[in-house]
Amino acid sequence: MDAPLAIQICEQLVMAEHDEEVEAWQYLIDTGLAWQLQGWYGRTAQRLINEGYCTYTDRADERR
Repeated sequence: MDAPLAIQICEQLVMAEHDEEVEAWQYLIDTGLAWQLQGWYGRTAQRLINEGYCTYTDRADERR
């Protein structure tokens, strides 16, 4: 997974299975990109963390 692919999956520009979509969001969270992109990404990432689909990791802090 890389940033462009993760973004395209999250924007639903690239069709993906549910687990691939969760992986894309997790990538954005892990890299901290979820909070560097438009606000929608951060809000959605936080919702996915709160709902248990994704986890917040310390790796995101390293890139903030």
